[in-house]
Amino acid sequence: MRLRICSYNIHKGFSQFNRRVAIHDLRERLRALTPDLVFLQEVQGMHLGHARRHPEWPALPQHEFIAQGVWPQTAYGGNAVHEHGHHGNAIVSKLPILQAENQDVSLTRLERRGLLHCVIELPDGPPLHSICVHVSLTDTQRRRQLSSLIERVHNDIPADAPVIIAGDFNDWHNKANSWLARQLGMQEVFTQLSGRPARSFPSRFPLLSLDRIYIRGFRPLSANVPHGGEWARISDHSPLIAELERLPG
Repeated sequence: MRLRICSYNIHKGFSQFNRRVAIHDLRERLRALTPDLVFLQEVQGMHLGHARRHPEWPALPQHEFIAQGVWPQTAYGGNAVHEHGHHGNAIVSKLPILQAENQDVSLTRLERRGLLHCVIELPDGPPLHSICVHVSLTDTQRRRQLSSLIERVHNDIPADAPVIIAGDFNDWHNKANSWLARQLGMQEVFTQLSGRPARSFPSRFPLLSLDRIYIRGFRPLSANVPHGGEWARISDHSPLIAELERLPG
């Protein structure tokens, strides 16, 4: 079987530098990419202040607004809770989500981070374990959070199960590739296809490789990063798109 997946840091539904509400444009452009499974970071589950200030602010949580009518299955993990609401990670899927659990891996009050782990039913074979990731900007915290991710995969996922881990790794020094390959036997999609992770930030002219898609039990067929133009007007990150084929066995 084949899966088309997307990973996207949506910047809480605002354009770069928070100049305008971009969630409506973002939803339409994301739908045009036709992914089966979408890993979303910086998803605003609720923000009462934005809802009051912006007439166009969706009544639904952002992941539900994005998924409405296209991706019938959704899961959300709120990591940052404040007086106006909360935000975190989400997964939206055309395939059934059998289980969902959010693990808070925050290490400070100022930088709230999490791992959203979903078990997704595939047409045949064992279910897919999908983990949506957003880890710290600092190296020390990032290392500890990736250790939590590695521990979760070892302890909670069968060794023969297919796995996709995707999201915003903030991996300035490109260390995650070797850690996840060594500890989990997982490979990064763009690195397999072109020799290095994709540049995805900033969206106007991507220079930094912050976003990643790691896989086990799949073969990457193609991958690309839409950027510039209209994409630069709807988030500070560019989305990652990958076409994957399930390996036999």
